[in-house]
Amino acid sequence: MRQWTPVQAAIGVALLGSVLAAAIPSFFENLHASRLAEPVDGLKRLATRATALAAGRPAEVAYPESVPLTPAEVPMGKLTTDPPGTWENPTWRQLEFEWTVPHAYSFAFESRNAKGHSTFRAWAHGDLDGDGLRSTFEISGETKDGELPVVFPMDIQREVE
Repeated sequence: MRQWTPVQAAIGVALLGSVLAAAIPSFFENLHASRLAEPVDGLKRLATRATALAAGRPAEVAYPESVPLTPAEVPMGKLTTDPPGTWENPTWRQLEFEWTVPHAYSFAFESRNAKGHSTFRAWAHGDLDGDGLRSTFEISGETKDGELPVVFPMDIQREVE
């Protein structure tokens, strides 16, 4: 068995420390990004589809009807696999939105269609660590007769609570 000199041991510790100093922040950055991907991508999909549906329609029928939080119970600290039929609401069908893989967020869609001006709001709630505090991601948009639909910037509260 080989003996390390104090200088060799110090160099080894310094090299290991350098590698860890570079790797650990990247690991946590990737972990953080992966937790944001589901709600951000999901809401972008909802906004894109809602906007596509509203384009060319009169404002009073621009967006699908509202649909409550789905699944109704926000997953707490774990990924959830939905039972069959969870995403069968006609609004989710119109928006071509569902989760077929385990997920950590619940989603909702709200619309207010009126003559001349309509709005939508979609949000995602998650409780990634199961402590009862929720992350909330929200996106909204509007359409007016004679104008193209617009989507507003996403609002995020407690992105990783």
